[in-house]
Amino acid sequence: MTITEALKIEKRAPRDAPLFSVCLACGFTPLHLRTFLAAHLQELFPDRRVQVSAGLYGDLVGSVENAAPEQTTGQTTGPLDGMAIALEWPDLDPRLGYRSSGAWRIETPADVVNEAQAMLNRIEAAILRLPAGTRVAVSLPTTPLPPLFHTPGWQASQPELVLQRELLDFAYKLAQSGRVSIVNTLQLAEQSAPALRFDLKSDLLTGLPYTLPHADVLARFLARTLVPASPRKGIISDLDDTLWRGILGEVGVEGIGWDLAGHAQLHGLYQKLLSSLSEEGVLVGIASKNDPANVAQAFARPDLLLRPERVFPMEVHWNAKSGSVQRILETWNIAADSVIFVDDSPMELGEVAAAHPGIECILFPKDDPAAGFALLRRLRDLCGRERISQDDTLRLQSIRQSAGFRDQVKDESRLEEFLQQANGAVVFDDSVGSAPRVLELVNKTNQFNLNGIRYTPSDWERALSKPGAMVLAVNYEDKFGPLGTISVIHGTTAGKVLHILTWVLSCRAFARRIEHQSLKTLFELSGAEAMDFQFCSTPKNGPVQDFFAALLGERPDASTTLRLTREQFANRCPKLYQQVSMNRGAEVNG
Repeated sequence: MTITEALKIEKRAPRDAPLFSVCLACGFTPLHLRTFLAAHLQELFPDRRVQVSAGLYGDLVGSVENAAPEQTTGQTTGPLDGMAIALEWPDLDPRLGYRSSGAWRIETPADVVNEAQAMLNRIEAAILRLPAGTRVAVSLPTTPLPPLFHTPGWQASQPELVLQRELLDFAYKLAQSGRVSIVNTLQLAEQSAPALRFDLKSDLLTGLPYTLPHADVLARFLARTLVPASPRKGIISDLDDTLWRGILGEVGVEGIGWDLAGHAQLHGLYQKLLSSLSEEGVLVGIASKNDPANVAQAFARPDLLLRPERVFPMEVHWNAKSGSVQRILETWNIAADSVIFVDDSPMELGEVAAAHPGIECILFPKDDPAAGFALLRRLRDLCGRERISQDDTLRLQSIRQSAGFRDQVKDESRLEEFLQQANGAVVFDDSVGSAPRVLELVNKTNQFNLNGIRYTPSDWERALSKPGAMVLAVNYEDKFGPLGTISVIHGTTAGKVLHILTWVLSCRAFARRIEHQSLKTLFELSGAEAMDFQFCSTPKNGPVQDFFAALLGERPDASTTLRLTREQFANRCPKLYQQVSMNRGAEVNG
């Protein structure tokens, strides 16, 4: 991105859109780094108006310490949504830069180490005091250290190693806090070569130590770290010459391979990555034109690195793969734009892409190790998440259980009997509104979503801090097993009316009447005589529209407030069988 392009992107920001306010804390003159950061954030937030303010020149730690919940940016005063911290060596001690007039004496390195340790402690404390909900992205020093150490440049001195150790310890403690994300310095080095980052002339004349290309790359990394992309939910993979090397129908079960001995290690690495992603909650399915009996034998091989229990479902037959992908998406109950399809055939990729707009189609480069390495990293980037929760590890199990549940409730005449015998248990938790899983569920749920509104962490914290605000997280399990946290309801109370502003329910929990039980419990807990729902139709929230059509007698459309009275609900609520409790163990109803 050039400066001209960045300025054009900034100017395209919608004037009347909600503000996304970020403070850039750096000890140098922000200049182009601020412009590039604003542009990259604006690309990530096209529906928001991004404003990036700069902290005090030469005082990075003061900029962080003085960051308050209300920040003034230009002519607009509003809450701080994020902070990007570009740390450089002079922020730890001015003698580690080139603009300081301090002498480099023999005792300087040891003294610098002590000053740097104290400054890192101060910066860490200031970051951890930032308001809840303010996302923080930190980049460690990216420019070279000055030649003040006694060893030649190719040999690391003891003070340099101590500085690097202190920096890594600083980054580790911040990342461990769960409130701060750290820019990956190794990947940054791949896209911005260390030798091409520092501009001494610019540093001395303007106070900006970066070359323009480096300022752009660093700004992009800070923006992506500050506003992480939603991870893809599933990978659908081919088998022959993709999951393994060889055509199963031609070489047989013993002829396929995925190891070094068979010159097929790339396929083994692919299996290892799929297995790892599956354990982290990414769904893995198979779409293959093959003989089912042969595939079953192949998956029975004990040396297979992707175990069959980590894969569901398997579509193995001779029909079109677009149909296989469609059935897998229906089983997972997720949209195509949340899924990746991997195949070694460009023709198959084209057929699937044409049938499923939005799906990410990736060619498996079976004979190109360099491209294979890039593929592995791309899959990790597309599916990676900031943290792994217990709900993530339950996803595959719950998808299998949901499929079994749907199979058993196909006979509507036996639905009541089945629900009664399912031993469903619903737990409402009003103490975890700020938990990462709660906001993640709100932001990634599409089908049963009251209005499709997405929240930044700071948006969510502000919503929860309003007078009368309430949030309930809903956990569910039955005889098929636990589904984890599957619903979030957020609203405010006003007299005898409960205003529901956000309501999402995971597609894994459909058809169990959990949505009915949620409303029943809300009426009982709040004592409200009516609920007003802030509804807005979206291209994907048909299940919500169906639900309200059944309760209110007509299908809602567009944007409106839907009112449901206690009497209306009682007259139309089907029989409920779940055992319901609060997280503290207090019984609500049986």
